Amino acid sequence: MELQQMRYVLAVAELGSFTRAAQQCLVVQSALSHQIARLEKELGARLFDRTSRRVRLTPAGEAFLTHAGQALEAAERARSEVAAAVGEVRGRLAVGAIPTIGSVDLSAALGAFRLRHPKVRVVLREGASKDLVQEVRDGALDVAFLGVLPSYRPAGVNDRELATGELVAVVAPDHPLAGETEVGLDRLVRETFVDHPAGTAARAQSDEAFAAMGLTREVAFEVGSTDFIVRLVRSGLGVALQPAVFAEQLTGVHVLRVREAPARTERLVWSRFRPTPAAAAFLTGLGVDPTAGTGEAAGGTPGGREADC
Repeated sequence: MELQQMRYVLAVAELGSFTRAAQQCLVVQSALSHQIARLEKELGARLFDRTSRRVRLTPAGEAFLTHAGQALEAAERARSEVAAAVGEVRGRLAVGAIPTIGSVDLSAALGAFRLRHPKVRVVLREGASKDLVQEVRDGALDVAFLGVLPSYRPAGVNDRELATGELVAVVAPDHPLAGETEVGLDRLVRETFVDHPAGTAARAQSDEAFAAMGLTREVAFEVGSTDFIVRLVRSGLGVALQPAVFAEQLTGVHVLRVREAPARTERLVWSRFRPTPAAAAFLTGLGVDPTAGTGEAAGGTPGGREADC
């Protein structure tokens, strides 16, 4: 059994096609198919059900895929550790971030990291805070930048508070409030809101602030994309609450300070397990000691890997 055969299996499983997997792996399809057939013969089981229209994993293939991913992850970690031992950082750095991160210039941080460590493959994924924490727990991400309630402490990861700030109101330029510089929640509650979906950390910040004052607002537009939220506000369909540091960068809208404003804390999280050399180097570049975690330890095992031929 060879690592390359495992990479081929992961690529086919991810793409659902031998043809596309061969293209991604930069080999001819016949060679990829031959290697998978050799592996199936060695294992004594078919890994894929093949039809003229689709390819899918068999139960044996599902079982193999989990362990193959772990084996490839271990091999990659071994290569990275050996390289680090001789003074070279390489491997993969997977970063997750909310779209409104403001305490860190993430593009500049990643750019500086790539200049220092050009042999590291950097992956960036945008998402909601709750999902990003889970991906760090699962090992799919090395580090993630969150925006959460000040009282929130993520379990199962190491974490560090980066900054706490207030939310501000964002309205269209021709909105009746556009001539004001400050507004209270008791006035805002009369407006129609554009906000993140219920149950997300971004939504909870605003919901709890209104609830604390005994107010119930109308959220008519639930949107997962921050850019789309701002576009709806510009169109006059509603108002929104956004982090002050993010709202300062917006154009085509009017921003107001909010009395009794909801607060939001930005947190950096990373795995409670020993970080990879690449992750350790990135955290160090941010001024964070990668071995000095503050989060609770919880169940979970590192795992999850992109098919990389």
